[in-house]
Amino acid sequence: MKLVLPETLRAQIVDAARAAHPAESCGLVIGTRAGDDGAAASLHPARNLASRTDRFEIDPADHFAALKAARASSLSVIGCYHSHPNGVAQPSATDLAGAGEEGFFWLIAAGGDVAAFFYFTGRLTGADLVTSSS
Repeated sequence: MKLVLPETLRAQIVDAARAAHPAESCGLVIGTRAGDDGAAASLHPARNLASRTDRFEIDPADHFAALKAARASSLSVIGCYHSHPNGVAQPSATDLAGAGEEGFFWLIAAGGDVAAFFYFTGRLTGADLVTSSS
């Protein structure tokens, strides 16, 4: 399981996390999939509807807009991203409880780091995150 993420998109995730602090930032990852591997092409920032600052809930209207944008570019929504403002770039029990889409990448930002995970058979497993210059 590998996700190729352009450095500019990684920086956007880190910047969004800093801007949203102390709340969690969130959004969707648009790109392509080949088996268990993915390549991110763009990000679709989303409004966080969660009432608690240590949770995220992607606005359904933003999710729908991301699906439309992906389809218009012949791409797919391949994952999501969010931040852990005062935590670590590891899935929490709440993250796992909220996951459910097989083969979906989860990117978590914390303290300037971004880590990737892959949801499969009820688990969020670490995925290789490969940053690229494009």
